[in-house]
Amino acid sequence: MVTGAANGIGRATALAFAEAGADLALLDIEDSSLEKVAEEVEALGSKSAAFVTDCTDGEALESAVKRAEHDLGPIDVLFNNVGQSAREKVGPFVESKEETWRSVLEISLMTTLRLSRLVAPGMVARGQGRIVNMSTEAAFYGDVGLADYAAAKMGVIGFTRSLARELAPAGITVNAVGPGAIRTRAHDYMPSEVIERIKDTVPMGIVGEPEDIANVVVFLASPAGRYMTGQTLLVDGGRWMI
Repeated sequence: MVTGAANGIGRATALAFAEAGADLALLDIEDSSLEKVAEEVEALGSKSAAFVTDCTDGEALESAVKRAEHDLGPIDVLFNNVGQSAREKVGPFVESKEETWRSVLEISLMTTLRLSRLVAPGMVARGQGRIVNMSTEAAFYGDVGLADYAAAKMGVIGFTRSLARELAPAGITVNAVGPGAIRTRAHDYMPSEVIERIKDTVPMGIVGEPEDIANVVVFLASPAGRYMTGQTLLVDGGRWMI
């Protein structure tokens, strides 16, 4: 199951899982884009089930999980990808409003807790499973203007570590990825000089692609990652080394 699967990192990860032979339950609030990804998954020879879902709605998530398990079987891997900053409301914390913080926490932290709560019991019962959560490098260094987002994504890291300890005896791994500068739709709206400034902060001198994150997620979900749990892997071209 991949949330936020309609575009960017979610789409790339869904396709990477399909190439690895997995069937995909795809969740996103964007209808037309999600259907296209489902078609791409099936073109790669895997089954797919697309669920147009507001991931901040607990009842909608519960319904999607039940329908996915009915259509495709037990959920063996969960990628909690959905999340975002306040976008147009990004700015100094001293000028921010609580309603903005709550919105960011809902989409970037609470969705991960809710969906993990729905999926993890089945994994425990089967004695296997993989959960991969989306964080960000900004959770470690704190990005000016994104205090609420950094807080939410550091929350994801703390949750990842605690859940990893709890579920390890059941044979389940829980890890996180922390992307740096990745080429997504947001970059389409950035001036070229801003992109160049970002590149200047990356030792590799490039902006990453969604596939760079997707490959790490698939690794963590694969047998090759069986002895890693509770970790957060930064994928940022060497910008931050922790």
